[in-house]
Amino acid sequence: MTKIRSDVVGSMLRPAYLLQARKRYEDGEIGHPEFKETEDRAVDEAIGMQERVGLDVISDGELRRYSFYGHLIDSLDGFDKFGGWAIRFKYEGGGEREVKRPLVVSRLRRNRHLCAEDFTYLRARVSGTERLTKATLISAQQASAFYDGEKSKAAYPDVEAYLADIVDILREEVRELIRLGCSYIQVDAPQYAALLDPALREGYRKRGNDPDRLIDLCIEMDNAVIEGHSGATFAMHICRGNAWGGFYASGGYGPIAKIFSRTNFSRYLLEYDDERSGGFEVLRKLPEDRTVALGLVTTKNSCLESKAELKARIEEASHYMPLERLSLSTQCGFASEMAGGPLTLEDEEAKLRLVVETAEEVWG
Repeated sequence: MTKIRSDVVGSMLRPAYLLQARKRYEDGEIGHPEFKETEDRAVDEAIGMQERVGLDVISDGELRRYSFYGHLIDSLDGFDKFGGWAIRFKYEGGGEREVKRPLVVSRLRRNRHLCAEDFTYLRARVSGTERLTKATLISAQQASAFYDGEKSKAAYPDVEAYLADIVDILREEVRELIRLGCSYIQVDAPQYAALLDPALREGYRKRGNDPDRLIDLCIEMDNAVIEGHSGATFAMHICRGNAWGGFYASGGYGPIAKIFSRTNFSRYLLEYDDERSGGFEVLRKLPEDRTVALGLVTTKNSCLESKAELKARIEEASHYMPLERLSLSTQCGFASEMAGGPLTLEDEEAKLRLVVETAEEVWG
């Protein structure tokens, strides 16, 4: 795999014209061909921006999804899109905002690939071969949050039965992505960080999922998704939620550190943009064949970090993991939810340029 020093988590801000086109499409004012052309234009612009700033890794920005997990919900029959357990996102200045998540209500049936078509388009649009093209997939762990012990039991008797189908669907998608030439697959697993937070752990219990048992089950399931596949680097992204600049969980990685020793991913993209993320000590627990992208550049606000600050933090992290196994990224995507956040497209480009320039100065 090409050496990565500047990485990108995945989602990009949707330009206003794309949001407007999606609304018109959902309202039946325009047809699928016209909406697809608008999506293609937005993806082309996102690719061009990433190439312009010089990132080592290029994403399609997840611009065709309504949420970072939208590819799962829109590609399968069996979910109530907004019928699940709502998560409350908090803000540093106070206040909260609620996000309703999907709920599995009937047996899952795939009606199209989750993101293989999106990757094919991305691969064709990225110029040259010096940069990696990344596909992003929901984790089985994240999908576990879409099961309710009472409301979903008519579809699946327990969460294990549901997740068994999820794993089969994700494995098939991984197989297709690799067949299409994808060499870097990122699995998004922010719900692992939810198991750090006492209130969220209690929420799982109320819905029939013991959090301690669930973390072991989900490690097993996430490993099963990537097991036996060759030809691609598998990365896992873990953060504490990011919707409109808010967060839903706090705490260092210590209580869930077994993820890093027991999951079989070779790369981890970890959130480290504020004090809520804890220290770097957990990096000592990662096996020697793993690499880490330090998510030091925040996507929660437009304030641009200084290179000196970032370099100091990278130096601190290198006390726990050798510098050659580290790289730099944003802490999360810029728009995990379609509506985006408090940043502008200009802020987004400035943040990514900062990632690239700092990485070049640290690693050469």
